[in-house]
Amino acid sequence: MYDLQFFRANLDAIRERLGDRGYTLDAQTFRDLDARRRQCVTESEKLKAERNQATAEIGKLRKQGIDTAERQQQVRAIGDQVSALDGQVEQLDTEFRDFLARVPNLPHESVPVGKDEHANQEVHRWGKPREFSFTPKAHWDLGSELGILDLERAAKVAGARFAVYWGAGARLERGLINFMLDVHTREHGYQEVLPPFLVNSDSLYGTGNLPKFADDLFKCEKYDLWLAPTAEVPVTNLFRDETLNGDSLPISLCAYTPCFRSEAGSYGRDVRGIIRQHQFQKVELVKFTRPEQSYEEHEKLTRNAEIILEKLELPYRRVALSTGDLGFSSAKTYDLEVWLPGQNGYKEISSCSNFEAFQARRTQIRYRTGKSKPDFVHTLNGSALAVGRTWVAILENYQESDGSVRIPAVLQPYVGVEFIEPGGFRQI
Repeated sequence: MYDLQFFRANLDAIRERLGDRGYTLDAQTFRDLDARRRQCVTESEKLKAERNQATAEIGKLRKQGIDTAERQQQVRAIGDQVSALDGQVEQLDTEFRDFLARVPNLPHESVPVGKDEHANQEVHRWGKPREFSFTPKAHWDLGSELGILDLERAAKVAGARFAVYWGAGARLERGLINFMLDVHTREHGYQEVLPPFLVNSDSLYGTGNLPKFADDLFKCEKYDLWLAPTAEVPVTNLFRDETLNGDSLPISLCAYTPCFRSEAGSYGRDVRGIIRQHQFQKVELVKFTRPEQSYEEHEKLTRNAEIILEKLELPYRRVALSTGDLGFSSAKTYDLEVWLPGQNGYKEISSCSNFEAFQARRTQIRYRTGKSKPDFVHTLNGSALAVGRTWVAILENYQESDGSVRIPAVLQPYVGVEFIEPGGFRQI
């Protein structure tokens, strides 16, 4: 969301910058709305002044004993005109909000310019993909053969793009969640929070999911409640309509939640396995910062996510998204992509974004230091990590020739086993 005065004063520059991300701003519609609103406001103020003057004259005439019935009728007529104009201004304000609510954020100047993901820029790589003495399998084959991943029964229960984890598979998922939360709270200084998994429309509007992306969400019939697509939504909205103490910033929170997405725009993508699911688990990092510190904190947040991958010894790369590949609310985003040998490629496992004040304006989250004027915070978030995709990465990177999967050393205390084997697991 934009400040109206800023938008009006920089319309051409905003249109040009949004063009870098493939968005065509309808500047003429904005100008028409703006002109109509200005005209209504000007006419309303003129009539109010006229009404005030007439009311004062009526008072003087009454003191002189002069009949003012006709003048009073004229004042009432002016009042009706004012009410009609104010109603038009209110309607135009609603149209303004709807117009601006659908305009994406401006890309930061450091974001690579390009029309799509092909213009993304690799920042660095960590780790060397393992060389196998056998042909590595994909996780959907490994999980089925080990008896820990069941897509068929999940489809019977809920339909396609759902999964059931059995035995050690479920323990691995749970262990990953606890491991990630422990690292972020004990080593990276985040405060853990467990938010609601259902969110209202105001919360989704605040983070930029509504109105544009309603088709990507699951709605609860008869209620103003939606299944959260990511912990970003409930955690960011914890401070909605609040003014924070500037001395307390940055505030760093982490949360585990299940996430629910309809994947409306992903038909035909990642149809095998559990890369793209309607329900998945995620550990999310969320920060609230002062504007001048947000890009430093963005680097820290991204690094926090990378450390999880390094502790698990999973090869990955960091990629800076181009203007054409940015999410709607983001000013700058890094994707972390993990190496999946069973698919012979890198796959996104985390997206770390700085939204600047875009979400804060929609959620009305401000901060104040001392007696200074309140200003909008900057919000940031990132997956650290998507648990299901980390589960996939472990199976594919740690598979052995006999069909078993070795659990990373750092994760063994959380899972309680050293190997997952067909038909069971080997205790430590």
